[in-house]
Amino acid sequence: MDHDRKTDRGVKPVNLQYLTDAADPRVADYTQLTDTALRRRREPAEGLYIAESSKVLRRAIRAGHRPRSFFLTEKWLPDLQDEIAQFPQVPVFVGTPEVLEAITGFHLHRGALAAMHRPEPLPVAQVLDGARRVAVLEDIVDHTNVGAIFRSAAAMGMDAVLVSPRCADPLYRRSIRVSMGTVFQIPWARLDDWPGQIGTLRSAGFTTAALELTEDAITLDELERRSFDRLALVLGTEGAGMLPGTLDQVDLKVMIPMREGVDSLNVAAASAVAFWACRRP
Repeated sequence: MDHDRKTDRGVKPVNLQYLTDAADPRVADYTQLTDTALRRRREPAEGLYIAESSKVLRRAIRAGHRPRSFFLTEKWLPDLQDEIAQFPQVPVFVGTPEVLEAITGFHLHRGALAAMHRPEPLPVAQVLDGARRVAVLEDIVDHTNVGAIFRSAAAMGMDAVLVSPRCADPLYRRSIRVSMGTVFQIPWARLDDWPGQIGTLRSAGFTTAALELTEDAITLDELERRSFDRLALVLGTEGAGMLPGTLDQVDLKVMIPMREGVDSLNVAAASAVAFWACRRP
């Protein structure tokens, strides 16, 4: 049921709608958010993604993304009033923590969510245009790692990110949250064919370097000493490692020197080290 109710500061969003029933069909975008497999199928197919926390929500809007609806507890209304006011026709669903938890499947520690219209995918050629430092994520299926890599890429000055066909969705809720919304500020595109599109990178003038411990790998220090106009750093999934077809086609294999007894870093940590070492001059 909708109510005509003001917030504590006397500000009333135009389309404020209060929730009392966890089965309310108006909030179908927010149901079963903890079911990863379900959401992976639903969100791209339905053209949406979920922005979690006020900071992420703000960054999404400032990146030009459009909300389908807002979903929050009442105490967060004053904090987000400036953003909500930009979209007077967009529903603002408000409920108690208990009702919202029953809908989503988890407690909203950060107080606010928004269902956002998923932007149109960018073509690979557009993402590469003008880029000099690119990260390529090969089959990294852990959303936390994907989000952390995007955050490092944005912080360390990478120009773009490409993700393989089987890589996790950068716009999945956990990826966005871990990236702190930086996934909205760095251009990215999904490849259609990997490692087949290594040729696309080569044709665009990129030297491709895979972070993988192989017998012929050079050290990251040596890579840093070399001069590259355009460089693409390829990061593979943990455990299985880089695809053999990728290693056969890249120009270089690169290892991060480590002390004895430690043979690898988490891929997100390794990405931050590599991005810093290979940042643009």
